[in-house]
Amino acid sequence: MITDSVNPVLRVAPAPCAEAAVHFRASLAFHADVSDVAAALAAGGDPGFVVVDSRSTESWDQGHVPGAIHLPTALVPEQAEQLLDKSVPVVTYCWGPGCNGATRAALALAELGYQVKEMLGGFEYWAREGFAYETWQGPARQDADPLTAPAAGACGC
Repeated sequence: MITDSVNPVLRVAPAPCAEAAVHFRASLAFHADVSDVAAALAAGGDPGFVVVDSRSTESWDQGHVPGAIHLPTALVPEQAEQLLDKSVPVVTYCWGPGCNGATRAALALAELGYQVKEMLGGFEYWAREGFAYETWQGPARQDADPLTAPAAGACGC
């Protein structure tokens, strides 16, 4: 058996530091994580952004972030201007990491002139991290999954 002498992580060398900084800064300009969105919403007052759930009505009814606006991706072109203010940044989300609905919604909103970020992890990680959510039956919350949320306090990142 022939083996490669370079390990799989370093087979392609890391980017130069300056290029890496540009990449990671850009990533943070396009994405927010569930914990940061929850912390901003929990701080009280105006968080400076609006949250948009881009899923179907059935999914929205199953559970959504409190205070989010329901705007399915397919309806963004015809309804965004009625529901959103272009001067307020938007954070989109869909089901979870395996779904690109929030990305499609973010693209549609950006093309209409909205400042937009995507919430990494979507509703799945919102619920898995133990944050309260709303359903058609009322408020709900599940215990935090220890694989996605720190057992005690903040994760420190």
